[in-house]
Amino acid sequence: MSRTIAKDTPLAEITLRRYEKPGKLSERELVRKICLSLGLLQPGDSRDVAVDVLHVLLKARRERQGLASEEIEQQVIENRKHHHLTPQGIASSNILRQVRRLREMLLVEKIADKYRIVEFEELPKVFEEKIEHFYLKSIVERVKEYLGSVK
Repeated sequence: MSRTIAKDTPLAEITLRRYEKPGKLSERELVRKICLSLGLLQPGDSRDVAVDVLHVLLKARRERQGLASEEIEQQVIENRKHHHLTPQGIASSNILRQVRRLREMLLVEKIADKYRIVEFEELPKVFEEKIEHFYLKSIVERVKEYLGSVK
């Protein structure tokens, strides 16, 4: 008789990585390091369309412009061509999945069918307010509850 083990599904999770200080990196490479640092991209992952999605949204933030999903897709394709990258991962469904991941991390919001970096803010402020003080704090508090429950 086989026994089924309950699947533990986390309510929230976050991966943070520490890399060397940002040096003289190209803008796209800097965004890639941000994605790696935030766990949006795995080290050595060749499927890096998440980098292009965030890159496009950061460019739009500078102009305080929200982007519809079709605009994100088109600009991601152009961004990959500009950087001489393969069109790997540019399916609409994959691009929307990456946008959803950015929304789940509270970096991106959707306002009237357009996506943007939260309130067009600078990333350090968004990270501090949304991830560090809200998301990460709630995870750390719950871990402490589990640690405190052990007798």
